[in-house]
Amino acid sequence: MLDAINLSKSFDQHHALKNLNLKIEPGQIYCLLGANGAGKTTTINLFMNFIQPTTGEARINDLNVAKHATATKKFVAYIPENLMLYPNLTGMENLVYFSKLAGKKYKKEQYEAFFRQVGLQATAFHKRVAFYSKGMRQKVGIALALAKDARALLLDEPVSGLDPKASNEFSQLLLQLKEKGLAILMATHDLFRARETGTHIGIMNEGQLVASVESQEVSHRELESLYLKHTNQTHEI
Repeated sequence: MLDAINLSKSFDQHHALKNLNLKIEPGQIYCLLGANGAGKTTTINLFMNFIQPTTGEARINDLNVAKHATATKKFVAYIPENLMLYPNLTGMENLVYFSKLAGKKYKKEQYEAFFRQVGLQATAFHKRVAFYSKGMRQKVGIALALAKDARALLLDEPVSGLDPKASNEFSQLLLQLKEKGLAILMATHDLFRARETGTHIGIMNEGQLVASVESQEVSHRELESLYLKHTNQTHEI
């Protein structure tokens, strides 16, 4: 569902991403770990066609993103660190509006069902998003992915700034989407969440994928050691 084939991106003389090869199948959660500037967000941005690759391809559902930008967006939902919603609209109004932009229209009961699936309290359905916590806004993002019937999900630091309870709830939602067969790529700094949630974990450093493991093959301690070894970090948790 998500493929990076010799994917590279340079900005002048800076190589933000170097020959990334990555394959994420339906039902997999691939977590990209790495320090700031390692290439995680660049990878997400290339899959979203926010920037163009210097060489190589980002592919969604076997379509080249750069050549089929509109078509590939039909398959994917995107949740950045700070999800942009209309603060003066309610959660329900945001869900209806963005669903229509994606060409989807439902009855009121179905929109409410999407919110219930992601654990948003009924009292928040018709509350303005300006009064939502970050965790609540991220739940709206997951509801949008459900409403859009997305087959892939791209996440850029989605749990950054969430308290442990909200972070755990978000992880549980991702596991539910995995069971529905979505292919998920998540850029994160959170080693614990990557190990608990991901099926696969990649470690990036200076624009390169320097290690890739299946999460079940490593313990938390082994993942931390692997991360420190490949990123020249003395401490980051």
